[in-house]
Amino acid sequence: MPRFRTAYIISQEYKRKKRRFRVILGIVCLFAILIFYSQIIDFIDRSEDISSVPSKPSNKDNFSVQNRSTDLDKSRSGSMKRSATTSKPSGGTLTKDLEIYYNRGVTYYESGDYDNAIVEFSKAIGINLRYSDAYYMRGNAYYKRGQYDQAISDYTKAIEINPRYAEAYYGRGLAYHDKGQYDQAIFDYTKAIEINPRFAEAYYNRGNAYYKKGQYDQAISDYSKVIKINARDAEVYFKRGICYYKKGQYDQAIIDFNEVIEINPKDADAYNNRGLAYYKKGQYVLAISDFSKAIEINLKYAEAYYNRGLVYYVKGQYDQAISDYTKAIEINPGYAEAYCARGSVYDIKRQFEQALSDYNKAIWINPRYDIAYYNRGFIYYKKGQYDQAISDFSKVIEISPWYAGVAYNARGLVYREKGQFERAKEDFKKACDLGIIQACEELKKLK
Repeated sequence: MPRFRTAYIISQEYKRKKRRFRVILGIVCLFAILIFYSQIIDFIDRSEDISSVPSKPSNKDNFSVQNRSTDLDKSRSGSMKRSATTSKPSGGTLTKDLEIYYNRGVTYYESGDYDNAIVEFSKAIGINLRYSDAYYMRGNAYYKRGQYDQAISDYTKAIEINPRYAEAYYGRGLAYHDKGQYDQAIFDYTKAIEINPRFAEAYYNRGNAYYKKGQYDQAISDYSKVIKINARDAEVYFKRGICYYKKGQYDQAIIDFNEVIEINPKDADAYNNRGLAYYKKGQYVLAISDFSKAIEINLKYAEAYYNRGLVYYVKGQYDQAISDYTKAIEINPGYAEAYCARGSVYDIKRQFEQALSDYNKAIWINPRYDIAYYNRGFIYYKKGQYDQAISDFSKVIEISPWYAGVAYNARGLVYREKGQFERAKEDFKKACDLGIIQACEELKKLK
């Protein structure tokens, strides 16, 4: 009889441990999912690719939750050309041949034939080495060709000849901007503004440079100056709205996106972004309405489907979330974030095979997708595939310092389940040192 009593006690203890482990695992899984959704909904933390060209921007940051590069900050030109027939060239006299070469260069430039434009401007410079406008326009042509160093050289020469040449400072600022040299760009934009205090494009692009440096207050100040000059500039309201969003000032962001929509009621991006600001305020019905409006305007708007899916997920409407993620994937088969998000919903619905399939796809698209590895690790754990789980958590530790703490903790839990207590202690210790409180508690239990 005592022998059976002992077996009963051991069995009960095993069940208690197993229940406790499941509770812990559930907490960890929930923590992982919360981290995942807080990261992917925070759409502009991993920043946009400025692709400045001397033309009015045709695209904006569409707040694609993972910051898919959409040429947020395409620069605007301002005064990018001067005609020799209407403007005397600075620093030199205008001869007939020089006028012909210069105007021919302008014609080629306007038609997009930058190679021939460069040839003609060079001929004009050959006649008059102090022809600042020809240097400036040749710099524009080099800029259009992406030859930024040559453009900078020509803009600099124009400035040496004419130190009050605001457009040349501005053009050089654009070239520095596209080279990622934002401090130099800001310096040149500032010089252009000092010469011409109403140079709206210089304010706008200086704001873009401040934005890239994370100096949102300065960016907002510059965008506000542009709005004072032109109160109907939807692009500037849009950009200022992004900055307010980045600062967590969601009401101000919504006001600016409202202005964009008033100016252009068919601006799908503005609806999408306002939807995310509403989401941040917990106004989910308004958020869904805006994402739906963005989709109505643009039926191929994968990011809007994705964003609406996130809100449905938060509201616990999992089938609708899956439907929206699926639509996003149909539009963009390479949308790793949508696969990972859909996998998380399948996981919650305990449809583990579908979840595993989606995590595999996300990792295939992006082999360094830390969250997908982390989530897949828990699927493997639930399926009893401990070695695969350990492998995935180890991968997270390798590629993502940000998630190393929770990954060490998760791997420690798996090692403990396998009875490898020393390894579990090591992982809990590392996780504890990285600030994971649960790991500290687990470590105490094993000592």
